[in-house]
Amino acid sequence: MKTAIVALVCAAATTSSAFAQVRPPPPRPIDVPGISLRPFVFVAEESFSARQTFNAVFGRSYQPLWGGGLNVALKNGFYLDVSALRFKKTGQRAFFFEEQAYGLQIPLTVTVTPLEVTAGRRFNVTSQLRPYVGAGLGAYHYQETSPFDDAPFDKRHVGYLVVGGVEIRVSRWFAVSADAQYGYVAGIIGSGGISKDAGETNLGGTAGRFRVIIGR
Repeated sequence: MKTAIVALVCAAATTSSAFAQVRPPPPRPIDVPGISLRPFVFVAEESFSARQTFNAVFGRSYQPLWGGGLNVALKNGFYLDVSALRFKKTGQRAFFFEEQAYGLQIPLTVTVTPLEVTAGRRFNVTSQLRPYVGAGLGAYHYQETSPFDDAPFDKRHVGYLVVGGVEIRVSRWFAVSADAQYGYVAGIIGSGGISKDAGETNLGGTAGRFRVIIGR
């Protein structure tokens, strides 16, 4: 009897040892660096606050922008974005008469080049899903050129912005994000031309952005 009990105990120990050998190792913790420098590119569609002006010149108030930048992400969740964008499109000069816009068929090319700095925080919902919010400042360069102008209209001004969105980790070195950004840029338009007639002074607006981010 004792011999049978000893045999059963040895068999159980051997089986337990075998299971321990084939058991998969526990998952490794995610390797998150203390600071990560992550370049990114993005496209955006912005609904400009100067709706009447953009509708008259380009036929619609929402326009595409593209750009790129660098995201500095800290392990504690805080981040800093530095980005440059560009919008350039040719429309037509226009004027208002009795609250109605009329095109003049004179080409007008508008170029907007924002340089923006945003600080904020990311929240680790999961290792793959990170919502974020931020606020910042921008330096905005606005230029108008037309064949009949002696010199282009050229002006710069500072603006303000807020942003909120979510970042999705696709792989170890790649992520994508989608967000909404609102900007307020007064002091560039509204001093002359159709924007003055429309009483519109804010070059900012609400933009939907999609980014591809490289890095952890």
